[in-house]
Amino acid sequence: MGEAMTEGAPAGLGELPEIVIRPSRGWRWLDVRELWHYRELIYFLTWRDIKVRYKQTAIGVAWAVLQPLAMMAVFTLFFGRMAQIPSEGVPYPVFVLAGLVPWQLFSRALTESSGSLVTDQRLITRVYFPRLIVPLSTVLAAIVDLLIALGLLLILMPVFGVWPDGRIVALPVFILLLVVTALGAGFWLSALNVEYRDVRYVVPFLTQFWLFVTPVIYPTSQVPAGWQFVYALNPMVSAVDGFRWCLLGVGEGPSAVMAISAAVVLLLFLTGIAWFRRLERTFVDTMG
Repeated sequence: MGEAMTEGAPAGLGELPEIVIRPSRGWRWLDVRELWHYRELIYFLTWRDIKVRYKQTAIGVAWAVLQPLAMMAVFTLFFGRMAQIPSEGVPYPVFVLAGLVPWQLFSRALTESSGSLVTDQRLITRVYFPRLIVPLSTVLAAIVDLLIALGLLLILMPVFGVWPDGRIVALPVFILLLVVTALGAGFWLSALNVEYRDVRYVVPFLTQFWLFVTPVIYPTSQVPAGWQFVYALNPMVSAVDGFRWCLLGVGEGPSAVMAISAAVVLLLFLTGIAWFRRLERTFVDTMG
């Protein structure tokens, strides 16, 4: 939290003291204690984002089911049936849905967290609170959609004759990895969008491009061996492959490609915090 100093006339003269809030000196890390202190605000902003997303919609949270179902149907028709893309021995509909479940959280994080600071600029310019809370709340709100879509996948798997085994116990690890990936990207893009409003035009293109370089509609095994290392630099590879390994039992599981991708996730997260903290103290001046 910033350092507070009291300036102005003594209180005995009948005037209220002037409170000046200055940024803390030096670079601050992910201050978990401070975030915990503002946990009620995190809850409020997260719940607000959830309600706003489905406010005045005819079918409400059912969109969290219909959207992945519709994308699964389209991808199955064009890539599973027409293009005959392999699916590691499992029915293509559940194969692609297992990739869409983590992807939808990530794509929503890219879209909504990138503009979150600008959207909440009236709040940011009036009161102090850790600015990390704003993109953090958008990612936490997206977890609700993730859980709904995951429930849909678990229902459809037996319909297609696919049953999870003991590997499903590792799923929380890959959910955490996915959330950390989304937070890292959200910290980067939200801070950049305050300085450069071009980001809002770049994000839709970036999301589309990132989809096709992530193993959502095809397995990682289809990537040529010579490109595997480059492909592993995509932080979403570890999350998508991890979901499929835990739920469908396909893929190599923990591998060199997944390990490299997970390391990139950590790098994205740490540099995202560093970049956000570096620009944080200029947000109010830039927005004002």
